[in-house]
Amino acid sequence: MKVLLLPAYFKPEGVSSPHISQTRNQRFTDEGWQMVVYTPVPSRGINDEVRKEYKKKKLEYLLDGNLSVHRFNLIPEKKNPILRALRYFLQNIKQFNRAVFTRECRSADVMLIASTPPTQGLMAAMVKKFTKVPIVYNLQDIFPDSLVGAGMAKRDGILWKIGRVVENITYRNADRIIVISDDFKKNIMAKGVPEEKIVVVYNWVDENAVVPVPKDTNALYDELGIDREKFAVVYAGNFGHAQNIDVTIAAAERLKDVEDIQFLMFGTGGLVEDYKKIAQEKGLKNMFFFPLQPVEKVSQVYSLGDLGIVACKKGLGKGAFPSKTWSIMSAGTPVIANYDEDTDLERLVKDNGLGVFSAADDSEQMAERILEMYNNRELCAEYGRNARQYILDNVSKDKSTQKYVDVIKEVVEERRNKKSKK
Repeated sequence: MKVLLLPAYFKPEGVSSPHISQTRNQRFTDEGWQMVVYTPVPSRGINDEVRKEYKKKKLEYLLDGNLSVHRFNLIPEKKNPILRALRYFLQNIKQFNRAVFTRECRSADVMLIASTPPTQGLMAAMVKKFTKVPIVYNLQDIFPDSLVGAGMAKRDGILWKIGRVVENITYRNADRIIVISDDFKKNIMAKGVPEEKIVVVYNWVDENAVVPVPKDTNALYDELGIDREKFAVVYAGNFGHAQNIDVTIAAAERLKDVEDIQFLMFGTGGLVEDYKKIAQEKGLKNMFFFPLQPVEKVSQVYSLGDLGIVACKKGLGKGAFPSKTWSIMSAGTPVIANYDEDTDLERLVKDNGLGVFSAADDSEQMAERILEMYNNRELCAEYGRNARQYILDNVSKDKSTQKYVDVIKEVVEERRNKKSKK
């Protein structure tokens, strides 16, 4: 089996949830499959020295030679949206050229295509027209819905209409679409995608890498000067508009007179200094900011918390499912969700006793839920045990990566059957 991958970003670039692609590719290797990657020279989160080093690496062999990585030069990624769009356009041209005109790509059994940027699906559809190689489309972000939710586009506007055309072409040409939640499945089914084409595979967590760390052995308490005796609410991730940190700050303000509750905020992002200033101006002595910790410390970070925060700006919840939820739960920490109602996350938390839920933008309700858990430590601990067990039973690395293997085998078998009938 040969799998063709055409990602916009690839290791060592800083991307969201890198363990997803890494553990998936390892599983493909364990199956004895070959993988071929055509990707730009790294740019995102990379300094000039590293970029120069990778410009020299035209071909790498990883995973015991089972994964070959071909890199091509491309202008560095910029923050300017027009320049970024230009970069994606040039990237798609180069990837199309290699996928269609190189023997190694044309001999692939299947393409596994990511949804970032959304033009990847359009490019893959064009490749399929020339090569007949089937597509498994990995839908991690629904475009253009995500732009509307973030306030970057208007529904029925020009950008929305262009996005819908791209979306329709992608879905029509994909042989299977892997989505990360039932909300995603409902979304694209409402746009006319047949249910039999869709497979739900939640993004997973490596349950052996993210584990509960007892308080008395968690070195971060001493390293960062955190009080072990206080009830801790932990946030770790990006400090941006979508994460709605303002609501967490407002909840902390409501609870500032409860001396034994502390908010531990780990992260980076363009607004982190703004949020620090707001917390300082409000005199929040119960909120502490720390740098985002190395990935190898994720177990320690989430184990600091009696509750782990998963939040979003109102209106964004049905267009995304935050992967950090699984890391929080894998560390044996219950979730405090401040999220859109009637979403997969609300049902997950409530139906399985994995934590507590409050409506997005509602700081009063969020504060009330935190206080409930503070006053009922035994129930809070029970939710934490439930969370860890849920990961082991439903969202483990082995169970989830096996679903990818099964989907790809089905698609390839269907292609072979069609060929044999001709």
